[in-house]
Amino acid sequence: MLSVLEQLRPAIIATLSALLAVIASAHAVMRKRDSRAALGWVGVIWLVPIVGPVLYVLLGINRIERRAKALRAGLPVGLGDRDAGTDWRAVGVELMEASGHLGALARVVGQVTDSPLTAGNHVEPLQNGDAAFPAMLETIDSAERSLAFSTYIFDHDETGETFADALQRAVNRGVAVRVLIDSIGARYSWPSMVGQLRKRGVRVARFMQAILPWRMPFFNLRNHRKILVADGGVAFTGGMNVRDGHVLAKGPRRPIQDLQFKVEGPVVQQLMWVFAEDWAFSTKEALGGDLWFPRLEEVGAVIARGIPDGPGEDFDKMRLTLLGGVQTAEYRICIVTPYFLPDRDLISALAVAAMRGVEVDIVLPSVNNQPLVAWASTALLWQLLERGCRVFLTPPPFDHTKLMVVDDLWTLIGSANWDPRSLRLNFEFNVECYDRELARSMTQLAADKVARASQTTQAAVDGRSVPVRLRDGVARLLSPYL
Repeated sequence: MLSVLEQLRPAIIATLSALLAVIASAHAVMRKRDSRAALGWVGVIWLVPIVGPVLYVLLGINRIERRAKALRAGLPVGLGDRDAGTDWRAVGVELMEASGHLGALARVVGQVTDSPLTAGNHVEPLQNGDAAFPAMLETIDSAERSLAFSTYIFDHDETGETFADALQRAVNRGVAVRVLIDSIGARYSWPSMVGQLRKRGVRVARFMQAILPWRMPFFNLRNHRKILVADGGVAFTGGMNVRDGHVLAKGPRRPIQDLQFKVEGPVVQQLMWVFAEDWAFSTKEALGGDLWFPRLEEVGAVIARGIPDGPGEDFDKMRLTLLGGVQTAEYRICIVTPYFLPDRDLISALAVAAMRGVEVDIVLPSVNNQPLVAWASTALLWQLLERGCRVFLTPPPFDHTKLMVVDDLWTLIGSANWDPRSLRLNFEFNVECYDRELARSMTQLAADKVARASQTTQAAVDGRSVPVRLRDGVARLLSPYL
């Protein structure tokens, strides 16, 4: 004969499941900024009893903002303020005169980021690891006082070993070296380069360790930024990780095209501040003073501003910047990205721009290293093609380049992709640049890619077989989580 407890067990489980679902659903409805994300989580919570609420607790709640604020509150005076102790070159009036209508975009990004523009910068594009890695290694070897290096992936391969050796040489000659590697990105190769760097005496930290059960809520929140700053005055940023695949001359098994930028001038201080905040977040060590933030002189003609983006206090800055760039354009928008899953607002903005007569070119890889993303992207292209946007698919090797150019004057460079992971979950860093010479060179780079690409059409997208269209449509439903 069953005991009373055994008889009541189904009712207890059902009641507990319902209670968890109600609590989790209420949290999602009240806290989620995107109604579609809230609706999706509510569906998961109720359709998968007990497991749904647990998944929401692990993956759906953003705890970063609260933790970041608490940590920043405990930092030494100045480090919590990106503008404290700096000597920014404010150039608002000059920019309005030089750029005309794009002065409005400068105002938009200024309000979004709450950071000033800086004049007197030099920005040099470097294609693939063939050009970027030698320049980065030369900069590491010439550093005299400090090196700050943040990357998503630091592979344990020939390229990784070369960078590790250079960082070790810097440590041996007395340079203060700090290396930050994302916890997930550190596992792209085995054994991890974290241990190898420590053996070499390099001070290295992982961003958001996520393998332990109590750390799983941070699994989706990755540091995707790529920043190298030497002596506080010479920097590199872009989309390039540290791995053999970027060096095309070596004929790697999985070749990857990409674009990195060498940056000099006052804007470098903004890159250094972002690294310092990430380092303090990960280690609680504050980096300050002239060692990391020397006074920087003007060295070029580029007007620039850093744009940090992430799920905490920098939430939505990149998406709003992209919207501002699209809506301000008068005659040309060029987008190069490996992952293209824009939300409804960005799709509408691009479509309206095309209908206004703006030439909108979107350059994507024909073969993607993330098939689900490629399928989901294909499922939404008709919304842009039918309004006059042009889409080009570049042949292999896989193109990981991230670039946006507006009206041959405004160039956006950095680590962010046009997908929900970059725009909602990852910590990213981009730089907006106002300079005709740089913008025209990047427009030409994109044009060279287009010349080798095939143009996809509305007929081609509509002509997919029913099974393929169904596959792509299902993948699109998953786009908020890709």
